[in-house]
Amino acid sequence: MMRNRSIQVVIGFVAFLVLLALMRNRTLNRARPHDQEDFHHAPVTQSTGTRQSLTVAFLPVTCHLTCPVTDFASKTSTTGTTFDAMRFGEFPSIVEALKTKKLLAGFITVPLAMKMREQGAPIRICCLGHRDGSQLTVRKESDARNLHDLTGKTIAIPSPFSNENFLMNQMMREQGVKPGEIKFVVLPPPDMNAALSAKAIDGFIVAEPFCGKAEMDGYGRVLYYAKDVWPNYISCCLVVHEDLIRDKPDVVRDLVRGIIASGEWAQKNRLEAAKLVAPAFHQNVKLLTYVLTQPADRVTYTGLNPTDAEMQKIMDMGISLGFLKKKVPMTELMDRSFIGPDIVPAKIDMSRMSEMSTLSAKKK
Repeated sequence: MMRNRSIQVVIGFVAFLVLLALMRNRTLNRARPHDQEDFHHAPVTQSTGTRQSLTVAFLPVTCHLTCPVTDFASKTSTTGTTFDAMRFGEFPSIVEALKTKKLLAGFITVPLAMKMREQGAPIRICCLGHRDGSQLTVRKESDARNLHDLTGKTIAIPSPFSNENFLMNQMMREQGVKPGEIKFVVLPPPDMNAALSAKAIDGFIVAEPFCGKAEMDGYGRVLYYAKDVWPNYISCCLVVHEDLIRDKPDVVRDLVRGIIASGEWAQKNRLEAAKLVAPAFHQNVKLLTYVLTQPADRVTYTGLNPTDAEMQKIMDMGISLGFLKKKVPMTELMDRSFIGPDIVPAKIDMSRMSEMSTLSAKKK
């Protein structure tokens, strides 16, 4: 009887994943401006008059919020470079585009960047995009109070090479939960809410705003905030191809400083940040407002220059888990040379939002 039920659960979960895949493919086949499908037919860099432009990849998660903010700021300022924030649905597509030089900059997880560098990919981490902002979310009706209560349950992670996965393993060790006692499945972040709502999984750990959505829609609750378990938690970073660093350091300097300045602005202007990135994320502004304010330190956008010790901790965790095979020297992994000494908030003219929306519409 138990065997038959287990088979039914597995079959049901597989069927659910197939349904999600079909829905995602149907959605991706609809052409949209600033989506990855349009990007692969465009040059990675180009010059317009005296200004250069660069496409930068991101996922619609608050870890990457500084990317579309920098896009907006660059198009309403007099800096030497304009940036086109390109929304992707999952990390593997960004990694492949970086490897094939279809793009030269993007946001990925720190462990994934370390793995790429370990495998010889010519990319460097130039800065972070955020701090904190990931949570372990379970079903609303779950009575779980710790990881022991999740024994035998299925938890979705965005990638084996994610700090969310590393965080789960750290908490399991601290709480004495053995490997295998919690089942993990990999799901793209946009699919996690549907899976939790349909009870195909028991929980997920991922970046916002997906945890906030589960709370707002009434089928999920946060069991652990990353910020409370791992202070100044790091998940994602900005990586830049070494060819761009070598050939166009001025563009990289504009990008890195733009990301850091956008973080300073977003940290102090959370309501405006939610309004600004909602169209780029294709998400409801009320959801993003909730995530950026409830609580206010749910995700932070300062301290974007990580220390070697912080990065080494992540690398050591990856090696201990078997996801990373060797230690990469920080001098090969990081390039902090584009981070200026003076950090000031970006100048964001919110009155130009409608103008930028009109320009985007004309690109359709």
